[in-house]
Amino acid sequence: MTLRVNKEAVARAFGRAAGHYEQHAELQRRCGDALLALAPPLVKGDLLDAGCGTGWYSRLWQQRGQRVVALDLSPQMLRQARSLDAASSYLAGDIDALPLASQSVDCVWSNLAVQWSSDLRTALQQFARVLRPDGVMLFSTLLAGSLQEVHDAWRPLGVGEHANRFLTEDRVRAAGAGLNLCFIRQTQVMHFPSALSAMRSLKGIGATHLHQGRDGAPLTRQRLARLEALWPRDAQGYRLTYQLLFGVTQR
Repeated sequence: MTLRVNKEAVARAFGRAAGHYEQHAELQRRCGDALLALAPPLVKGDLLDAGCGTGWYSRLWQQRGQRVVALDLSPQMLRQARSLDAASSYLAGDIDALPLASQSVDCVWSNLAVQWSSDLRTALQQFARVLRPDGVMLFSTLLAGSLQEVHDAWRPLGVGEHANRFLTEDRVRAAGAGLNLCFIRQTQVMHFPSALSAMRSLKGIGATHLHQGRDGAPLTRQRLARLEALWPRDAQGYRLTYQLLFGVTQR
C-alpha cells in the first residue's frame, strides 16, 4: 500500500488554495457532514483534526466542547485556521508520522486527508497510536472510481492523467484491519456549469497535485472545446463523481 507521495508538493498545492479553499470546498463539507452523522456520542476531551485544512471542522468540534489540536501538512492552511480561531492549538505535521505522544487524544478526526498518505496502513496506525484507551477514530477517504469523468474526458486527448487514482475499497479495509473499524461507503455526485468549472473546483481545493506529474501541455481553446464535448454530463450539468469510504471506531 506504499505510494510515492511528494509531501512538499502536496503542501504547496494546498497552500496555494488556502485563501479561497472554503468557497470551493462543497465536497469536503458534504463528506464531513456525512462522517459527523456517523460519529458516536463523545465526551468532552482532546480531539485531533488530522489534515484540518482551514479548520472548518476544527471550529465545529471546538463549539461542541472539544479541545482541538489542528494539524496540517500545509503551513498556509494552518495560518488560515489560526486566523479563524479554529482550534485550541496548531501543529504542522504529517499524518504518516504524527508529532504527538502516544495515548494523548480521545478522538482522531480526519476528513478527506488520508488519501495523501504515503502508506495508509501507517497513517491509520498512527491514529491508533495517539488514541487513548476507548478513543474514537473517524476518517473519510476517496476510493478508486472517483473523478472518473476527468479520466474519461482527458483520455481521448492523449495528454496523460489529470487526476489521481485512489485505493480500492478492499485495500483501504485491509489497511484498517485489526483497528476495530466499521466501514461505510457512499457516492457523491457534484454538478458544474462547464468542464472548466469542474476542473477549477479541483484547483480551488488544492487537489491538483498529481503523484505521477503532469505533461505540461497548455489548455488551449481548441483543447478546452474538445474537453467540454467529451466530459460526461446529464441534465444537471457536467459531473464529478466521488466514491467515499468512511472508517469509524466500532463501539
